[in-house]
Formats: sequence, C-alpha cells, structure tokens
Amino acid sequence: MKRILISLASIITLTAALVGCSSGVKLNEVPVENRTPVTTAPGTGDAAGVTGRDVAPVLIGATDPSLAGPPGAARVIYFDYDSFVVKPEFQATVEAHARFLSANKARKLVIEGSTDERGGREYNLALGQKRAEAVRRALGLLGASDAQIEAVSFGEEKPAATGSDEDSYAKNRRAEFNYR
Repeated sequence: MKRILISLASIITLTAALVGCSSGVKLNEVPVENRTPVTTAPGTGDAAGVTGRDVAPVLIGATDPSLAGPPGAARVIYFDYDSFVVKPEFQATVEAHARFLSANKARKLVIEGSTDERGGREYNLALGQKRAEAVRRALGLLGASDAQIEAVSFGEEKPAATGSDEDSYAKNRRAEFNYR
C-alpha cells in the first residue's frame, strides 16, 4: 500500500510540474513578418531617395585614411622590461598622434597596454595599464584632449608574439594605438 501511495504522489508531482511549465503559445502559429526591402525611385522617398526602413550598407575594409590615424606614424610603441617610461625613440610617434588628435577633435583613440608573460596576472594588468596611461598623459601634454583618449590594459592576454625568448618578450611589451 505504501508503495502505491509513493507512486501516486510521484505521478501527481510530475504532472503538476509539467502543467506549471507549459506555455499557452502555440508553436505552429508563428507570425510571419515581411522583410523584403522597400525601395523607392530616386526623388520619391526622403531627401536621399531612401525610406526609413532602408539601412546603409556596412563596408568592410573601408579605405578611409582618416580611420587609421596619422599617415606614416607607427601604431605601436615598445617598452623596456618592467618599465612604463616612454622611450625617447618613440617621442616622434607620440607627437604625430597628438597632432592628429588635436586636428581631429571628433576622433577617439584607445591605447592598449600589454606586457610579456613574465610576472603574475594582476601585476601584468597593472603594468599594462601604467604603460597605456603613460602614453595617454604624454598625448595630453602635447595637446590631445583627455576626452578623446581611453587607456586600457590587456596585460599578457593579447601577445603580439608567442614564444619564451627575449625577442618575443620585447614584442609583447607594448602600447598600441587603435582609433575608433
């Protein structure tokens, strides 16, 4: 008798759970939306000959030179081991980016600081941030607006070169300029 009551209680509990989880939405009655593009003849839509439903195409690999930053300027500067001091050999690069930002107030720049794999994760994140901040401060001193520049750290997470030799380490101790 006890076995029958346990089986009956299990069946009732399972049925209640299934009823509670059911949905009133009928799966075979899916509304269909017409997504065919609406085109108009030039001059019949809005001022550009486009209706509100049209979207401008995304151009991948667009060749707008202003997106790349200053022409001819390097986009990466390198640091010595365990250092966040901008070396004098990269001063011209920093100056070129500062002039570009001063002339193009609408442009935004993200400086991404990175380190080699030596050191702990937290230490490398902090060092990468110090590198990015050092470049940001140098750009600010040369006339770029603080609102245009963001400094972030990737620590050792985005290596430019894999390997455990000094050449690979040197390539990973860097700050990269990425315009948005």
